[in-house]
Amino acid sequence: MKQNSGIDMDDLLTASIRASVESSGDRAAERGRYSYTVTEEDRGATVRQIMKKRLGFSGRLIAKFKRGLGSVTRNGVRVRNFAEVIPGDVLDITMPEDVSHFEPEDIPVQVVYEDEDMILVNKQPGVTVHPTKTHPSGTLANGLMKRMLENGDRYKIRFVNRLDMDTSGILIVARNSHCQDAISRMMKHDQVEKYYYAIVHGIVGQDRGTVDAPLGRSGTDPVHRAVVEDGSPSVTHYQVLERFDSGFTFLKLRLETGRTHQIRVHMSWLGHPIVGDPLYGKEEPELIRRQALHAGEIVFQHPVSGEILRAEAPLPEDFQKLLNRLRNGNGHCSVNGQCL
Repeated sequence: MKQNSGIDMDDLLTASIRASVESSGDRAAERGRYSYTVTEEDRGATVRQIMKKRLGFSGRLIAKFKRGLGSVTRNGVRVRNFAEVIPGDVLDITMPEDVSHFEPEDIPVQVVYEDEDMILVNKQPGVTVHPTKTHPSGTLANGLMKRMLENGDRYKIRFVNRLDMDTSGILIVARNSHCQDAISRMMKHDQVEKYYYAIVHGIVGQDRGTVDAPLGRSGTDPVHRAVVEDGSPSVTHYQVLERFDSGFTFLKLRLETGRTHQIRVHMSWLGHPIVGDPLYGKEEPELIRRQALHAGEIVFQHPVSGEILRAEAPLPEDFQKLLNRLRNGNGHCSVNGQCL
């Protein structure tokens, strides 16, 4: 368990976008459909191998085609997965249709990016991502269902990442299983940059640093997490944006791993709990009525186009009000420690 300093957030961004895209062959995609033109390099390959190697389909998704879900044609004629291809063949793939059936509700949905494969949503605080036993309705999934029906769309709502109910910010919603599987693999290999903003108690001394401390369950409590010797490897990078002479620090953080409550636990373990965190700090309704944590930016390679996609979500009103209060009401210190 250790804390390091001297980490440059921009260097981390450059170093961790490592996903590659196959450049052989021509491929195109529209909603629910993929097309690929076989090249000389693909000679002798099977349809299944093309789907897996060139299009990045998971074995689970390919198995659905084998069961007759969706369709694959070669030059306009349906073909089985084990059929061989030759250069010039055109494979047209129609994804299996899978539709969600959440109850549609009038829950605000703020979209920051959308295409045929995914939606990036800026989740407001106080909203659960999907229905649970304790929150069976009023969730983001219910709001997305209403939006989907109003737009005349049909797809399954697949949340690739998760945010706690009282954490705001960017969520990735995949429209199909291929997109979900591909981005999940990127996350597993640290190929998705996730940046958060937080206001914490105390003055964080180092301008930049890394918390490397394993996390696991705290005793028998099913919710609470803690730094434990035999926990899962967990790494959080942080950078000081502002220090306030009233005893608070505004941070930008990057997750190298994605454990439950990772930032909240790591900052509390450092002695700098997030303001308003009822689980790892304390409730502070006079400052903010939730933990001051926001998933503000995400960067990753689009699993279909191969382009680097960067999406940002502005700070929500309650977070910005707290910042303004600290800046204007109590004064603040710049990164070099000089109070203004």
